[in-house]
Amino acid sequence: MPETVRGPVADLGATLMHEHVFGLSPEILWNWPDIPEGWDLEERAREAAGKLDALKAAGVDTIVDLTVVGLGRYVPAVQRVAELTSVNIVAATGLYTYDALPPYFGNRGPGSLFGGPDRLAEFFVRDLTEGIGRTGVKAAILKCASDHLGLTKGCERVFRAVAEAHLETGAPITTHSHSASRGGLGQQKLLASLGVDLGRVVIGHAGDSTDVAYLEELVANGSYLGMDRFGIETISPFEDRVAIVAEMCARGHAGRMVLSHDSYCFNDRFDAAVVRERHPRYHLLHISRDVLPALRGRGVTDDQIHQMLVVNPGRIFAP
Repeated sequence: MPETVRGPVADLGATLMHEHVFGLSPEILWNWPDIPEGWDLEERAREAAGKLDALKAAGVDTIVDLTVVGLGRYVPAVQRVAELTSVNIVAATGLYTYDALPPYFGNRGPGSLFGGPDRLAEFFVRDLTEGIGRTGVKAAILKCASDHLGLTKGCERVFRAVAEAHLETGAPITTHSHSASRGGLGQQKLLASLGVDLGRVVIGHAGDSTDVAYLEELVANGSYLGMDRFGIETISPFEDRVAIVAEMCARGHAGRMVLSHDSYCFNDRFDAAVVRERHPRYHLLHISRDVLPALRGRGVTDDQIHQMLVVNPGRIFAP
């Protein structure tokens, strides 16, 4: 059964595959606790739970929280949210960087200043099999990232460690990719060379692209497409995001797509007022309120929507 923050569940139900509960900047919070955004765990947990309760009322049962090291992951706060809401929260492990590794890992391992063993895979496996920190919460999915810089040496080390942890545990993999440079293809090539079954991989942010040939190639290689930034319209506008999902459904690929927003319940890395003004639909209810009706208007069937929201996530997390 898939692991969640509250423990294993038999059925994830309707699932958003790429969201975040909290995005935090620990060194800022430690040193300037009076930042305007403010951080009070109980207050923010109740605020997040309220947002998730509204999501539940809109018909979504589960979110996959892809906040890993590098994005301010703090699982005790997410545990408190899970106590306050009936929405399932799936935790992730991995490391988020577009380039160099954080010094703890960058100064250890092959090719580093001091050498020694590479502990990345060890840490990822621990999160998956024993639990994150001392919380007892087990991660259920691995995350790695590359962006416009491509697969830098640091990114490649993370991908290799993720592949190693995947092969040891069977956990699925999701990525952050840069669609403008067709970056998902390089990710697939590297993961496949490391023995990963690409059918266990979600290429994240594939929905940023309107290049059908690129998306068809990702699908042909076996991976799922993360159509997962609905609401971020500076990269790709609403109409384009809806149109590309509808087109891929028309081409018979509903069985290879998952939907999401890549949104946060609370994120101190952005000015909330500016985000609300410039991205008014960047929130957890956008898919339920706006995207699904628009997809239906373009001929996407309820069965295809069920496939993307329920069936595909269930398959991704199946052992």
